Amino acid sequence: MKKWTLPMLLLLLCWQVQAAIPLKVLQFNIWQEGTVVPGGFEAIADEIIHTGADVVTFSEVRNYHQTRFCERIKAALATRGKTFYSEYSYDSGILSAYPLESFATISPEKDDHGSVYKAVINVKGTNVAVYTAHLDYLHAANYLPRGYHSSTWKKLPAPVTQVDSVLADNRASQRDEEIALFLSDARQEIAKGHLVILGGDFNEPSHRDWTAATKDLFDHNGTIIPWNVTMSLEQQGFTDAYRRRYPNPVTHPGFTFPAGNTAVPVSKLAWAPDADDRDRIDFIFFYPDKRLQLKDAVIVGPRASVVYGAIKEETSKDPFMAPKGVWPTDHKALLVTFLLK
Repeated sequence: MKKWTLPMLLLLLCWQVQAAIPLKVLQFNIWQEGTVVPGGFEAIADEIIHTGADVVTFSEVRNYHQTRFCERIKAALATRGKTFYSEYSYDSGILSAYPLESFATISPEKDDHGSVYKAVINVKGTNVAVYTAHLDYLHAANYLPRGYHSSTWKKLPAPVTQVDSVLADNRASQRDEEIALFLSDARQEIAKGHLVILGGDFNEPSHRDWTAATKDLFDHNGTIIPWNVTMSLEQQGFTDAYRRRYPNPVTHPGFTFPAGNTAVPVSKLAWAPDADDRDRIDFIFFYPDKRLQLKDAVIVGPRASVVYGAIKEETSKDPFMAPKGVWPTDHKALLVTFLLK
């Protein structure tokens, strides 16, 4: 009997490893559906294939010229040999390699102030509620300490470094209301026993990035700011995938905006040309569950960013997946790999 014990254990272990299902989630701001960058739409499809994403959460879905972006991107991916599923949405969107069991609007887009949608997918027997969020871009208060207005992006006489003033302006956006709607709906999904994953362009940085360690970096101008959206998510038990994987915001700042895209003039990329306005504003969060294991996280896109109005190569320790060809957007994407058990 003893001689079979070790082989049997190894066989059992191998079976357990094989039973884990990889789920790759890509958060992808596509900059007006890739229309700003020559060849941008085809590049979006190419990068989805390149990353091997199973689920994509889109920001800046526009449905130009009475078309449906979800149908066009599915068709483009089909010509590349991949089948995806989606439903009509505007502003943000969801694409899944697994059929959608349901799709719902959580926070509808109105007057370009952002949106949140949900798709429930069944990943080989496990229900996963996937949310996509493109939150309000106005009152982008992370520009205030850098000396720029938060909604007009005009240069201010001086940086705003009073944290209470910065947060008051931040709360004047609709981001906190939008994330509250997400949290309310997500609690219902969790109660059903579903896994929950959120991907989005929050248009707001993380409190994990504006800390004592970074207060004198990246033109934070001495500020330590508990940003509302990520604070709310963390207080409700959600985990920031990238910051969980790479907890040090100095060595791994994880900037996703503004990307150093050489396919367009830098003037189209720089919102605060006299400042270092790099921030991590594209996120993937998840609700911890023993069935869901975080395996990896990587930034997809050019290693370069825009700093003081010029494109410069990043020197951080962040992991990057270089684009296959043309990069279609002014953001960098985020690819997170989970294992479902």
